[in-house]
Amino acid sequence: MQLIDTHSHFDDNSFDHDREQALARAQEAGVSTQIIPAIAFHWWPRLRTVCQTHAGLHPAYGLHPMFMADHKLSHLEELAKWIEQEQPVAVGECGLDFYISEPDKPGQQRIFEGQLELAQQYKLPVIIHARRSVEEVINTLRRYPGISGVLHSYSGSFVQAERLIAMGFMLSFGGPITYSRAKRLRQLVAELPLESILLETDTPDQPDSQHRGERNEPAYLIQILETVSELRNESSTEIAAATTRNAQRLFGI
Repeated sequence: MQLIDTHSHFDDNSFDHDREQALARAQEAGVSTQIIPAIAFHWWPRLRTVCQTHAGLHPAYGLHPMFMADHKLSHLEELAKWIEQEQPVAVGECGLDFYISEPDKPGQQRIFEGQLELAQQYKLPVIIHARRSVEEVINTLRRYPGISGVLHSYSGSFVQAERLIAMGFMLSFGGPITYSRAKRLRQLVAELPLESILLETDTPDQPDSQHRGERNEPAYLIQILETVSELRNESSTEIAAATTRNAQRLFGI
């Protein structure tokens, strides 16, 4: 089986001591490809180096809503330059996060919209972070017709999922679906059309139930695959093939 981890922060410094070994474990598990989204301007050069140094890693560049203190509006101009020079597979990680304490909602919105404009201009998909903000994200996306992308670690409702799919977006799922208490999320995975689902780990965060409290890593994507297979009562081979095709189609890889 060939698997694609569509959301992995494999450039994180927690892998500095064993990145080669973690990559080997991922490949042994069938995870041949990873999409590596950025979080802040100052981190882009490091992300680029990691992706250039290791086969199968594809960069996305963007400004994460949880790190507003690190962002400047001028970074949007820099992002345009990086897109032109580096030819990433997507813009992101971008979006809105209203879960954090005292979120700068207007600032997040400005930075998010700036990235959507660039994605629209350069015809790239977007990797969207939406925490307690799915409705606001949907309302924003409506102003950018023709744009595509993925809401990573999706946690919205089924009705919101249907609206996003109708707009051309995919939904990605990772470790949270492996916890039995996540009943609503697990039901969502069982009912969504397979052609709209992607798999992710969100390495090194959001480990699955078998690795709770540990550093997450791409090799554990196999646990997500097995959970989706169980919830949908479909073979893991079928899920792997379909989600890999979905990722290849979205990211052009």
